[in-house]
Amino acid sequence: MAVMFDFDTHNAEVEAIWKAYRERKPTRVPMVFGINPRLTMFDHPSNPRGITFEQYSSDPQLMMERQIEHQAWVRTNILQDAPMGLPQDGWSLWVDFQNYYEAAWYGARIRYWPGEVPDTEPLLDDDESKWSLIEKGMPDPFTHGSAQRMWDYYGYFCRKKEEGWTYLGLPIATVTWPAGGTDGPLTLCCNLRGASRFIPDMIEDPGYAHAMLNYITETSIARIRAYRERMGAELKPERGGLADDSVMLISTPMYREMILPYHRRIFEELAGTGPHSIHLCGDATRHFKTIRDELNVWSFDTGYPVDFGWLRKELGPEVEIYGGPSVPFLRSATPDAVRAEVKRILGSGIMEGGRFVLREGNNLAPGVPMENLRAMWDAVHEFGTYA
Repeated sequence: MAVMFDFDTHNAEVEAIWKAYRERKPTRVPMVFGINPRLTMFDHPSNPRGITFEQYSSDPQLMMERQIEHQAWVRTNILQDAPMGLPQDGWSLWVDFQNYYEAAWYGARIRYWPGEVPDTEPLLDDDESKWSLIEKGMPDPFTHGSAQRMWDYYGYFCRKKEEGWTYLGLPIATVTWPAGGTDGPLTLCCNLRGASRFIPDMIEDPGYAHAMLNYITETSIARIRAYRERMGAELKPERGGLADDSVMLISTPMYREMILPYHRRIFEELAGTGPHSIHLCGDATRHFKTIRDELNVWSFDTGYPVDFGWLRKELGPEVEIYGGPSVPFLRSATPDAVRAEVKRILGSGIMEGGRFVLREGNNLAPGVPMENLRAMWDAVHEFGTYA
């Protein structure tokens, strides 16, 4: 059942919260959730047909319908500092091949498991094959691996928009083109080679490791640039964003030596001077100061574990930090425990400077109790206000 309250009043309050935050005069810590259709895919009331990820990823009509079912449910059930109620202008669509699209573009096999998000199998999982991608050269940005299907889906969504297709009487307002970013060179190398192979490669065969990192960086830049050119988008926007979750697996000296040069190249080739942003799940906060100083990154989207008090002291009051209770904690805790955790985080010193946004760490998991999300919302109002 949808949350029963005045959506218009909520939306006006949300607009005021974000306006104050952007103007550096915050009145309360904003709170958002990272949500995608995974949350409502498995045995969920908004998915009455029981559409699976394999079906979702194999039929553009099902992907479109499932996305909009998901949006309608989220916008009428989950309290956060985001617009609620049915969207006045219409629905937003995007080509959603989750986090497997990039490895699949290189040719990795997609695997579907019941009750899980899709993933890919390592493509370079033995020493005989490990050079094969480099030897093949640049994959075609629009036809190789998953790319053809992504762009076919994008075209399908655009045609449905032009035809005036509606759901609950509302049209499609926007269609976002696919694969506009990257999950990062180290993460892609781990996906394609297997982390248990590529991390040792960095020590035992650094020549190969650098060759792979260089290959992934160059081909990712070329792919993204080709997509921007096709869509008439700005080739080098002033601010850039990046992710590379697998940096949690390495030390900061190794990050500086082996990964930082490739992160720098991505920002230099695809963005202006910044300031930039980065998403890093996992235990990666030891790298943040280096990333701030070397890459001009001033916005960090975190996962877990995070010592928020230490991180604020480490980065200072001017750096934007997104984070909060961990996803497994939110899935298993009681509402009282969630309230206590939000109180602890907000009382850690993280609010200093007014540059903190509360969210789950990171990406809401299926099965999270709704009462725990409400407990976060109530707690940020109780403990997240600025004097």
